[in-house]
Formats: sequence, C-alpha cells, structure tokens
Amino acid sequence: MAEIHIAFMKKPFSRGLRRLPYGLVILYEDRDLLVVDKPPGLLTVATVHEKSRTVHSILTEYFRAGCGKSRKRLFIVHRLDRDTSGVLLFAKSEEAMYRLKANWPRTEKKYLAVVHGVCEPSGTITSHLAEDADYFVFSTSEDGQGRLARTDYRLLKVKRGLSLLEVTLLTGRKNQIRVHMTEIGHPIVGDTKYGKKDDLAPRLALHARSISFPHPFSGKRLTFEAPAPEFFKKLVGPLEGPEGAEGRPGCQQSALDTNGGSSD
Repeated sequence: MAEIHIAFMKKPFSRGLRRLPYGLVILYEDRDLLVVDKPPGLLTVATVHEKSRTVHSILTEYFRAGCGKSRKRLFIVHRLDRDTSGVLLFAKSEEAMYRLKANWPRTEKKYLAVVHGVCEPSGTITSHLAEDADYFVFSTSEDGQGRLARTDYRLLKVKRGLSLLEVTLLTGRKNQIRVHMTEIGHPIVGDTKYGKKDDLAPRLALHARSISFPHPFSGKRLTFEAPAPEFFKKLVGPLEGPEGAEGRPGCQQSALDTNGGSSD
C-alpha cells in the first residue's frame, strides 16, 4: 500500500486572483511557475499563420514588468486550443520546463465539455490521430499513420438533449477531445470545425477544468482549478453536484501525493 504524504504549499507570490488584459486571470505564481485561467478566443502562442495577441505574449509582458529590454523568458509547457478556456501552465525557467515535461506522465488534466446528445455513463475512446495538409485532425486505421490518442469521459448531467461530461486526457494530442467526441456521435457544442457546421453557439463548450502535477523542484503535488464559465450554466443549468463540477479558482491549499503519482 502506497504511503501518502500531505504536502502543504508555501505562500505563492500572488495573493488572490490577478486580472490581466483580454480576460486572462493569474491563478497562481511562484518563482518557478505561472498558472492562468485562459479565456476563449485567445491563442496560447503565435503560429506561422497567426500572429495575433497570445497568452504567451501577454504573460511575457507581465513577467518583464513592462521593461522592453528585459531578457526574461517564459517557457511553454503545454497548450490549449484558441477556443478552449481554462487552466494553462507556464514555466519561468528552462530547467523548470524540462522538469515539468519529464514528469508529464504524472500530470492529470481534466476538462468539462458540453456535447450534443445523451452519452453513455462513461467510456474510453482510443484511436490513432493524424493531421492533413489543411490542419484537420482525424482518426486513421492505416498502419504507421497517426499517434495513439486515448480519452476518458464520465457523464455528469443531461439536460435538453445535451450532456455535461468530465473528460480526462490520457494522451495529449492536438484537438483530441473534439475529434474523439465527434467520432462517437457526440460533437462538442459550438464546434463548427469537427462538429455541427450550423452550430450557432457563441463559443466552444470545452473548458480545461483542472491540472494536477508534482512541483518541478519540491516534488509536492499541486492542483489548480478554474471554475466553469457562465456559458456552461446557460446550456445545462447549475453545475453543482456530488463531485463539485463548478470547481473553485486557484490552487488547493493541500494536496495528496503518492509514491506512484497519477498517470495519464
């Protein structure tokens, strides 16, 4: 039986939530990490084809405290799609980034999604995902094509022909949740790329609810949560339940860490 350690965090640099331009909210900050709640409509980082304002550029400006000559860098650990909201993690040094990525199998990411139709109570979706020249991701059965992708989901609530799901990524492929939900016949509300082309929802109903991982230097397990957007409540009503689907912003004051840790 694994020994359980109670790990209490030291006080972070930031006390309470701090709001930045474009709706970005800092949930937690210390000398090694920066954790934010990303709004929909904002890219994580600039791409070859898109140079608009990004989370990375906004946070870099904040990190450099408005000093254009500063050489401070902020390092990307993972990304969220432009239209996905929720918890996003950055590292303040290259070493912190490498340590976080080395421990990524012990990182657990959970999402909330509202999908069309009534889903089964739970399930695991497995396929190999590939991407075509138009940046469209799809499942393939061809040998040697695509990368293994696995997605767990659990039904939380059904209302007006829509299902509220808690989704756990077992792998982290581009557009994975969106593609997998569409391929089982339950596209995410607002997903006109992979789902219903005539969907008139104002945004994608996909939200990175929480992330849990070992701190890159102390090893203490941290869990950060971003509350569900109001848009979700408009779709399926109140999200409160036995699991506390709404969540609470910021970092839990204590966390449980085991020898093996969680694995995705």
